[in-house]
Amino acid sequence: QVQLVESGGGLVQPGGSLRLSCAASGSIFYIAAMGWYRQAPGKERELVAGIGNGGSTNYADSVKGRFTISRDNAKNTVYLQMNSLKPEDTAVYYCNARLRATVTNPIRDYWGQGTQVTVSS
Repeated sequence: QVQLVESGGGLVQPGGSLRLSCAASGSIFYIAAMGWYRQAPGKERELVAGIGNGGSTNYADSVKGRFTISRDNAKNTVYLQMNSLKPEDTAVYYCNARLRATVTNPIRDYWGQGTQVTVSS
């Protein structure tokens, strides 16, 4: 019922920029938070950046000062502006939404299918 659709991934050279977007659609009663996770080959999925309902943000230490998360509440969309990209940023990036689908459902996490980001010269 709930779908998260990511876009904006691709191939970029070190030092370049990409902007990811994720739109949540379907049955959505309330979104508590949205964020971005990533998973590189051989590594665990890790939080990259998150943004709460009140606008608070948090970032992984490895991306602080380079990435910026933002949201458009009216469109149920979250963005991730990625600057000064490094080869170490190469991973599949997954959109996450912590939301209540209906008034009778509990809050739970929903995930997008992922979008590939490759940083290489």
